[in-house]
Order: sequence, then C-alpha cells, then structure tokens
Amino acid sequence: SMESGYKYLLLVSVGVTLALLGCILTYAAAIPLLPSQNVLLLTEIGKIAQLMPESVVLIACAMFVAGFGTKAGLVPFHAWLPDAHAEAPVPISALLSGIVIKIGAYALARTVTIFAPYYGAVVTFVAILASVSMVIGIVMALVQDDLKRLLAYSSISQISYVIEGLGLGTYLGIYGGLFHLVNHTIVKALLFLCAGALMYATGSRKISELGTIAKKMPVVAFCFFVGALAIGGVPPFNCFMSKLTLFVALADRGLLWAAIIGIATGLLTVACFVWAIYRIFWKKPVITSNPGIEVKKVPFPMQVSIMVLALVSILFGIYPQLLYPLLNGATNSILRILGGT
Repeated sequence: SMESGYKYLLLVSVGVTLALLGCILTYAAAIPLLPSQNVLLLTEIGKIAQLMPESVVLIACAMFVAGFGTKAGLVPFHAWLPDAHAEAPVPISALLSGIVIKIGAYALARTVTIFAPYYGAVVTFVAILASVSMVIGIVMALVQDDLKRLLAYSSISQISYVIEGLGLGTYLGIYGGLFHLVNHTIVKALLFLCAGALMYATGSRKISELGTIAKKMPVVAFCFFVGALAIGGVPPFNCFMSKLTLFVALADRGLLWAAIIGIATGLLTVACFVWAIYRIFWKKPVITSNPGIEVKKVPFPMQVSIMVLALVSILFGIYPQLLYPLLNGATNSILRILGGT
C-alpha cells in the first residue's frame, strides 16, 4: 500500500505538471488574440480557438491529454491505477473509480474539447489513444486473478469511452461521454462494493480461491451479475444506452473504426465479467490451500447498498430520459465554452 500511494503521488504530480505546461502554452499563444480583460477565462479562449497556431494547439492538447489522462488512468499513463485501486480500502476503491478518475475526464472536457471542433487532428489523436486504452485495459482485466485488480483494469477501459466521447467536441459525443461517466460511477461502485462483500464474507479477493458460493450469497451474486452485464453494455442496463450514444456520435464524426473497436471491447468486457462470475460463484475453486474457508453472512446494510445501486442501474437503463435534464444542461454548458459565450 505504501508503494501504491507513492506511485500515485509521483505519477499524478508529474501528469498535472504537464497539464500546467499545456495551460501556459495555450495562454501564451492566445494572449495576442485576446482582449485586455478576462484573459484567463475559458470562454474567451473558445472565441479565438480556431485562430491559434495549429502546432501550438496540438502540442498543448498532447500535454493536456498526458497530464489529465494520467489522473484519469488512460493508457499509457495508467501505471498507478491498478495498484491504488487494489490496495485501497473497498469504499475508497469505489470512490477512486467512481469519482477521482472522473476529475481527469472533467478537466479534458474543459480543455481539449475547446479545440476539437476546429482541429481534426485533436479528435483523431484522442480517438486513437482512447481506443488503444480501452482494448489494453480489458485485455489486462481478462488475465487478473485478483478481483479488485480486475475491476481496476476495467476502469481503465471504461474511462476511455468517456474521454473518447468528450474529445469529439460534438453535442452527441459530449452528451454520451457525460452519460457514460454517470453510468460508470454507479456500476463501478456497485462492483467494488460487491467485491468488498465477497472479501468480508470469505476473507479472500483471489478469484482462484473462491467458487460455488452463489447459494450462500444470492444477493451479492445477483447484484454482481447485474453490474457485470451493465458495464458490458448489455440491455436493458444503463451502460447500454450511454455506449450506444457514443457509438452513434463516433459514426456521425466519421470515426466508424473507433465505434467498431468500442463494440468489440464491450463484447470482451461481457466475456471477462461473465467468466469471472462463473469462477467466483459456480465453479469449484482452483486453489484449495484454504479448504476450510467459511462464508460469513453479509450484514444487511451492505446488502442494501448494493441492491440500491443494482436497481438504479436497471432504472436508468429502462428510463434513460430521467438523466436527460441534468446531462443536457451539462452538455450545453460545455458547448457554450466552445462557442465562447
């Protein structure tokens, strides 16, 4: 845990420093084009974004992606994330995956998105990096035996969907990115809390040491199954609608190849989590070093928390319009920055 904390502090500090350099470069290039007042406002940058030198914009955006991408856990800036998620207490892991890495995506939405409508190279760069990140993240998740590390690598894959949508700079892309951000927060909190319930009941987070416990933990098994299908983008769960929105946005922007990669990654995600569920709840344990393991009863408050999140995942999948007022307002706020208003 000490190593994980040090790695997080070091890498994220370096990443934020790169993002700061991107800010300095952006304003240095924008100052000659800005009025004498309000020069530090993003809305003012949005007014003259298309007038800035392309080389400066591309370098600044690369720094933003590297800097804020480190905070978000984007490949290849992700080295801190699996360790930090795995070693932190379960509630903190849920916060790390559900909220903390979203700060990086939020920062990208406030910076890189400004230039996306005017510089196609920025959109392509973000789409390529996000596509690589989502594939590597889920492939790494497939080979994990530690349940929390599996969920951590899955977060790398899922945050890539969010960043890819925000990087498009279109209404549908930003809306889809924000939609998936909300859905991922709910689903990943559900999965991490289910992992915590499993750890509490069995004393282990190794998938190879678990197995045949579905009958002893039916509520946890059901909720984990809901979270697994939801994060894979299976209808009628919430992530299906957000991923569908992102795929349509990518196709509208002419990035059909990125949409295909996203769909393939979704199928790999379903396979990864269904395989994990089978090994955890139905298959006999591979490692029997602790044959006398006893499954403790999960406390009622723990069961209530995961049941609520599972029901919310189903609710937002069936009625996605419930989030429309919130997401529409947030999307229009970002678009106003793009328009400099």
